[in-house]
Amino acid sequence: MTSWTAPAAQRVDEPFTGDERTMLEGWLDWHRQTLLSKCEGLTAEQLKLQAVEPSGLSLLGLVRHMSEVERGWFRRNAAGEDVPQIYCSDTDEDGDFDNIDTADAEADFATFHAEIEACRAAMTGVPLEHEFATPRRPVISVRWVHLHMIEEYARHNGHADLLRERIDGRTGD
Repeated sequence: MTSWTAPAAQRVDEPFTGDERTMLEGWLDWHRQTLLSKCEGLTAEQLKLQAVEPSGLSLLGLVRHMSEVERGWFRRNAAGEDVPQIYCSDTDEDGDFDNIDTADAEADFATFHAEIEACRAAMTGVPLEHEFATPRRPVISVRWVHLHMIEEYARHNGHADLLRERIDGRTGD
């Protein structure tokens, strides 16, 4: 029996020109694929490694976290969908990072891909100016969510760089 490995990312160049939505969605997609590129070729066991002590971060935890964040911002908040959290709960706010040892990496990657598609569908036709409220913020726009998600991925892609280098020495894009 062969061990599952993370597939190659389908990364394309970030956009260099276009209207605002094209630029925001293009950069967000580029960062999504960058995270996956940091994982490609690694086994489930390698993806679970918490390789930068004392941090408990792992590449699989980052993939799970971004699935949760995508759902939270785009579907639950911006689109107002009544969908549950994926890994987290009221009693385990860090469920996306917890229980990595028993996680199913292949299933978690499938969840990540499915969540991105669901978020894209939820945002189809929703203008960047659409506003909504959260318990912590009285007004937020879909534009803000896109910018926040680009920032969130950029930050975590930096973490992924360090994790990948510690796992097998790979550096770069």
